[in-house]
Amino acid sequence: MTINLDDPKKLVQLRDQAHQVAMNMLRPISRKYDAAEHAYPKELDLLAAMIDGVAESGASSGAGAAGVKRDDEEHPGVRNGTNLASVMSIAEMCWGDVGLLLSLPRQGLGNSAIASVADAEQQERFAGVWASMAITEPGTGSDSANIRTTARLDGDEYVINGEKIYVTSGERCDAVVVWATLDRSLGRAAIKSFVVLKGTPGMEVERLEHKLGIRSSDTAAIRFVDCRVPMENLLGSPEIDTSSGGFAGAMATFDNTRPLVAAMAIGCARASLDLARDLLEQAGVTIDYERPAHVQSAAAATYLRMEADWESARLLMLQAAWLADNGKPNSLEASMAKAKAGRVGSDITLSCVELCGSVGYGEGELLEKWARDSKILDIFEGTQQIQQLIVARRVLGLTSAELK
Repeated sequence: MTINLDDPKKLVQLRDQAHQVAMNMLRPISRKYDAAEHAYPKELDLLAAMIDGVAESGASSGAGAAGVKRDDEEHPGVRNGTNLASVMSIAEMCWGDVGLLLSLPRQGLGNSAIASVADAEQQERFAGVWASMAITEPGTGSDSANIRTTARLDGDEYVINGEKIYVTSGERCDAVVVWATLDRSLGRAAIKSFVVLKGTPGMEVERLEHKLGIRSSDTAAIRFVDCRVPMENLLGSPEIDTSSGGFAGAMATFDNTRPLVAAMAIGCARASLDLARDLLEQAGVTIDYERPAHVQSAAAATYLRMEADWESARLLMLQAAWLADNGKPNSLEASMAKAKAGRVGSDITLSCVELCGSVGYGEGELLEKWARDSKILDIFEGTQQIQQLIVARRVLGLTSAELK
């Protein structure tokens, strides 16, 4: 069997277009909105309108988080669909700026959650809605199964109470996909996700966080006090299946969103590698791909090692997305891609700062910014440690109770 590792021909144009947008629209305003934390990048409105237009025309098979949806239908042969298109385009956009990509209207992780789990009626009803995703709580970081926010059915509405923190685009979005438990005594099987529209009584944005990186993206703390949500806003089945031992529909979201976060790390790391190579060459350091690393300078050998790490992370990301496009289980691969890309992205961006010395550490170049931005990509959507734990459970065939 022949394996072709080149980008699919039908997605090359989308990839190239995303790169042009990153270079001509995101890079020029990157430093501006890093300095102006919490200021909304108004330039993104035009870009978001362009992406919406392309999506509606059918000319693209997925250009962002909103385009992601698992394809469980049977297809003859190999299918390169929306998941692969999304990770490729997101990687290119994050070559421009991660925070600005996360700030794009209607391209939030909540949109991916809706695309992954919602039924046809909900897909239509929430079309055009900019949705963030609220999972993390005070005292409940990586252990999503320990969520304390509750959702109690009262007539034809759910009443939500609790607090969420680190909600990306939590202030700017139109809706929040909230993870809550229907019954804490039943554990993770009772965790469900709900679409809560902004302006719903009982939902309040309490504050915006000041952060190390991705400063152009607003990150909010949101409190829910007797917030009433129509029962039809629950994503997935309302039934609690304790026999499954999982998060039901809510957890399926991660299989699609973790490759997206891996793509963000891939794009940011690639930007650092490209700029570092240019700066090293200007300083007289030649990187020769025809000679073994050990016979070259220490800087060149370090660079070649980083590129090899980057390529391995990229291939894991593509594999996780491809499996989703072809209706195959990808939970293991999604966590592997997220773990590898998150760690490699952070290592590469920091190493590029180190390689370039004072030039890398100063604000004259974007290397120091990318080093700050990349760290979050190893943390949110499941930390490095949690991803390794998930991978270990899958490989060893153990449950969460058996391997903690």
